[in-house]
This record gives sequence, C-alpha cells and structure tokens, in this order.
Amino acid sequence: MTGLFPARAQQHSIVVASTTSTQDSGLFGYILPLFKAKTGIDVKVVAQGTGQALDTARRGDADVVFVHAKAQEEQFLADGFGVKRYDVMYNDFVLVGPAGDPAGAKGHDILAALKAIAAKATPLVSRGDRSGTHQAELALWKQAGIDIAAQKGPWYREIGQGMGAALNTANAMNAYVLSDRGTWISFKNRGDLAILVEGDTHLFNQYGVMLVNPEKHPHVKKEAGQAFVDWLISAEGQAVIASYKIDGQQLFFPNAGR
Repeated sequence: MTGLFPARAQQHSIVVASTTSTQDSGLFGYILPLFKAKTGIDVKVVAQGTGQALDTARRGDADVVFVHAKAQEEQFLADGFGVKRYDVMYNDFVLVGPAGDPAGAKGHDILAALKAIAAKATPLVSRGDRSGTHQAELALWKQAGIDIAAQKGPWYREIGQGMGAALNTANAMNAYVLSDRGTWISFKNRGDLAILVEGDTHLFNQYGVMLVNPEKHPHVKKEAGQAFVDWLISAEGQAVIASYKIDGQQLFFPNAGR
C-alpha cells in the first residue's frame, strides 16, 4: 500500500491516548472499524482526561494523542513531546442541571449562570480530573470573576472521574455540571437533568491530534500513528466524523485545515 497509508505491512496496532468524551460519546466505536478496514491498523484507545492523556503520551505510553485543551496541547508541543498539532473537529460544552433550575441559571450566558450557582451555593459537580472539560470549567469560573479554589464549599463536588460518571453524579445529586455535548447526547441516565445553558461562544470545544515525537520515544510507531493522524484530517476521515449521529443529532463538526 502506498500514499497516505503506508503502514499496513510494518505496524498493525497503535495506542491512542484520548479523552473520555471521544470514547463515552461512541465516536471511536463508530470510526475505528472504518479506519481499520482502510489500513489494517488496530487502534487501542486509552481514554482519560486530557491532562492524564498528555501525561501518558509524555511517558511514551502512546503513539498518538487526541484531546481537547489547546493551551495544554501547545505546551506539549513546545516541550518537544509532539511532532505537530492538527485541528480535527469541534463541538461545544453545555451546562446541564435540574430541569427546575434552582439557581436560575438558564439562558445563553454561561458566566452569569456560574455566578448565580455560586451565589446560591447550588450543588455543582466538577470532573476535578485535569480533563479538557475540567480545564474549560476552571477557565469559565475565572472569566466569571470567581476564585473557585477559595470560594468552593460543600456545594462544589469534585469527583476526579470522567464525563459519564460526572453526569451520573449530577443526576443523583440533582446538581449542575458542565458537559461536552457529545457525551450528553449519548448519555441515557438523564433523570431530571436538562441543558440549561448553551450557545455562548465561551463554550466552544476544539479537538486536536498529535503524533508523539519519536525523537523523544524511539519506540513510537510513527508510520502507523501518522497514518491515523492523516486519516482523521483527510476528506474521508472528516466525512466519517461528520456522519456520526445519535437520534439524528451530529455530535462532532470536522474542521481540519480551516
């Protein structure tokens, strides 16, 4: 095989350190069989929060990293651990909470919503796991003018777990939680939870992919890893990502090279 996918003969499996949202949303279950059919390459996913996924890649325990915290990704590159970063796709974050909305957070202004939740000390679940979603949440508190480390109390519940677990905890506690839209759409145990804030530009959620630098870790499967990166950002890979839907709703919007 030549051209975009030269790796079939050399390396038949790679490890991709990625986020819980790409796994929990069902995206990988949809796209990876298509990639394997195209290239013969198996992809083994280690699904963690973005911070943990980048740490896994720093240790050389992954060939590719596919995450969603651009500042951390750019630091990873600056430190020499990645070869090049590519935008792959985006969606958005949403604030989910009890349909009765005890904090009065509902609307299109996430910063006003967080101020209302903090002012009323209404229960809120935080991933607390250094994930891209957790980093986005912390940045939103800061933009809202709230020092959450100083102001958090019993109402602010950090669980140190992934998005599915955070949504389950929010359902059990009747609490608010920041979620990526993809995991929310695929989440079935909603109970009384509903989207209360969406459509704010602060909630944009970009995903990027990088090959782990083989100069740092010579065992990195660079041909097969690069084949996966190239496929994700190719017209074919982008079309596959766009075609992934649940109940007619598109979960991710490809934007490689834009």
